[in-house]
Amino acid sequence: MIVVTGAAGFIGSNLLRGLNAAGRTDIIAIDDLTDGARFRNLVDCDFLDYLDKDEFMASLPGGLNGVELVFHQGACSDTLERDGRFMLENNYTWSRRLLEACVDNGAGLIYASSAAVYGGNRRFIEKPQYEHPVNLYGYSKLLFDRYARRIMQRAASQVAGLRYFNVYGPGEQHKGPMASMVFRLHRQLLENGEARLFRGSGGYQDGEQRRDFVHIDDVVDVNLWFMENNRVSGIFNVGTGRSRSFNDIARQLIDWHAGGGIQYIDFPEDLPDAYQSFTEADISALREAGYRKRFTGLELGIRKYLDKLGGQPAR
Repeated sequence: MIVVTGAAGFIGSNLLRGLNAAGRTDIIAIDDLTDGARFRNLVDCDFLDYLDKDEFMASLPGGLNGVELVFHQGACSDTLERDGRFMLENNYTWSRRLLEACVDNGAGLIYASSAAVYGGNRRFIEKPQYEHPVNLYGYSKLLFDRYARRIMQRAASQVAGLRYFNVYGPGEQHKGPMASMVFRLHRQLLENGEARLFRGSGGYQDGEQRRDFVHIDDVVDVNLWFMENNRVSGIFNVGTGRSRSFNDIARQLIDWHAGGGIQYIDFPEDLPDAYQSFTEADISALREAGYRKRFTGLELGIRKYLDKLGGQPAR
């Protein structure tokens, strides 16, 4: 049996579909549906049972009896969240309890970390000297990565942390300001005919800030690969290995829409010090672990995504 936390979220729901496509339906879906609109992400997913996050966490460690693997995708992913107690409870304390329960029950844990742990670095390698988060979200992820590294030394079961870079694709409509730039710029073009990008920062010209954008299908594939290769533990970057500018995204969207423009706007006053102007995954460790599949290029990924959205505004 498999557990997926954050099952109604962007990555969690796509992972459920990936598991279903691989023939797995013996799944317990865990989430907090206070935002009831997110049920839409679960409608076409096949799973054994659903539990509220608090109910599930209260059941530990016994709630993992018979569970072979937990995909832990649940977290507070709001990079603008300022409540440190709330952030650490969700992203560190709950994750630590879950990891301990997995180890005690012999269950594997594949969990979501983040490229936010690297902060303003120019190199993105899974080693402590490159980990300097610039926001609370990144710190909460790094804190758990450090704990997981210690536990890995004695765990008999798999413990794998996946540092997602900028993920985009179907199922993220509920994320609001935390949705990918692909989705947000697409919506802006639909509503106003203009894609809004930040003016220059961090030594970059207007709209030339660069990120490593990875399609959700690739993120699911990596998770499923770790499930199939359950002797592989560690912390691994999940990105394409190539950064692209926000201007690149805007131009591709404008081309798909057959019209539109770009408007450059000022940074909010409190954002620049907590902003990553550049990310680019070093995926050497992932390749050395044995993952060989090529990642989807940005042009193909955006086209696939927009074709699925069908040009309709988000609701």
